Amino acid sequence: MDINDARIENEIAHGRYLRDIWSGTLKYWETPAGRIRWNRRVEMLMSHILADMDVLEIGCGVGYFTKEIVKTKANVTAIDVSPDLLEVAKSNISEPNVSLMVGNAYDLEFPDNSFDSIIGSSVLHHLDTGKALAEFFRVLKPAGTLYFTEPNMINPVVYWGMHTSLGAKVIQKSPDEMAFDRWQFQKQLLHFNYCDIKIVPFDFMFPPTPAFLIPPVKVLGDILEKTPLIKEIAGCLYIMASKDGV
Repeated sequence: MDINDARIENEIAHGRYLRDIWSGTLKYWETPAGRIRWNRRVEMLMSHILADMDVLEIGCGVGYFTKEIVKTKANVTAIDVSPDLLEVAKSNISEPNVSLMVGNAYDLEFPDNSFDSIIGSSVLHHLDTGKALAEFFRVLKPAGTLYFTEPNMINPVVYWGMHTSLGAKVIQKSPDEMAFDRWQFQKQLLHFNYCDIKIVPFDFMFPPTPAFLIPPVKVLGDILEKTPLIKEIAGCLYIMASKDGV
C-alpha cells in the first residue's frame, strides 16, 4: 500500500484517533432514530446480495456493517486503510465467510474481475473518488455492481458539518472528508464507464431525533422524499451503478 498519499496518511491517523476514543458503540447509530436509519441502510446495501456472491466492502472500519453482510453467507472481503480500526473489527468478527484486511481503495490487491459487488456505508466521501472508481471498475466482474450510501452536500446540516469548524468537530470529520453533489458524481461515474446509474436522495431523520418525534418525522420524511425539489436536500444519497449494462 502506498502510504505516501497524504490523504491516506490522514485517514490512517483519523482511524487511530477513532480507535483511541472507541467506546464499543457508534453513538450516531445507537440512538432510537439512529437504529432506524441504520436498519434502512442495511436493507439498501444488502438487498441484492446472494449467498454465492463475492462481495468487497470498502472502508469497513470497526466492522459494524460487516457483521450484517456476513449474514447473507456471501464470500465477503472487508478492507479498511486503518489497521487500528481493523483491530477492533477482528476482535468482534470471526465468521468463516469473511476476510478482514488492510487495503488501499486506490490500489486494490485483487485481480481484474474479482467481485460481483462492491459496497460501503459512508466511505466514498473519504476518498479521492477518481482513483477509487477506476480501481472498483477494474476489480468488478462484468455486470458487477456498486452500492453505496453517502452524505448529500446540499443538505443544510451536512453542509454545516463539512464547512464549519464546529460542525466538523461535532461529526468528527477527517481532514479530507467531503460530501457529494449527486449530479457531479453521476458525471464522474459516467466518465469511468459505469452504467445503470441511479442516485437517489433519501433520509430526513437525524440521529438526535427524540423517540417521541420519530413517528411524525418518519411520515414527513416519506412525503418529502417524494416531493420534487425538496427531496434534493435529503441528508443522504443512495448510489447504485454497474460495470456493464445488465
